[in-house]
Amino acid sequence: MAESFTDYEKLAFRHAPDATLILADRVILRASLRVESVFGWKLAELEGQSIRVLYPGQTDFEVIGARARRAMRAGEVYRDERFMRRKDGQVVWMEGQGTALDPEDPLRLAVWTYRPIEAGSGAVSGALEPLTPTEKKIARYLVNGFTSKEIALALSCSPRTVEVHRANMIRKMGVRNSAEMVSRLLGSPVGAAG
Repeated sequence: MAESFTDYEKLAFRHAPDATLILADRVILRASLRVESVFGWKLAELEGQSIRVLYPGQTDFEVIGARARRAMRAGEVYRDERFMRRKDGQVVWMEGQGTALDPEDPLRLAVWTYRPIEAGSGAVSGALEPLTPTEKKIARYLVNGFTSKEIALALSCSPRTVEVHRANMIRKMGVRNSAEMVSRLLGSPVGAAG
């Protein structure tokens, strides 16, 4: 009986509705079939590689990895939205969710799922409409908790340039500060507690 249950577990993993990865120290051990349609990589090309290949840049890889490690020590499941890179180089906005099998060492062995966020869907996309393309990029990093310096590194510009764009975004969105702007981008009422 245990063997057939194991077969069902394998079947469920392989055919999971979201792109699913099993990682050990941020190296891809196994990938579900959905990974191919979401990221464009053949499973054999990804398995054994660092997950770094799915990030647009080293800064994204490091910052998101550190944040996920801290969060997974504190809670069972970590969820965020972030930029990821497909094999063809296209950068897409994704929802990522991860759980560590060892909360003391969250990167040792973890399961992650990824789902592309459709353009025009969700609270963030609606709030981005009055912004320029560069401001929209910056907004997505802000929502993910990046600092101006981290955004500047990711976009290959100066922190001052990021600050100028941030000030323009605050003005356009009619909010008082960055915290209110992020709250609006996430669809929360401005001034709400939490």
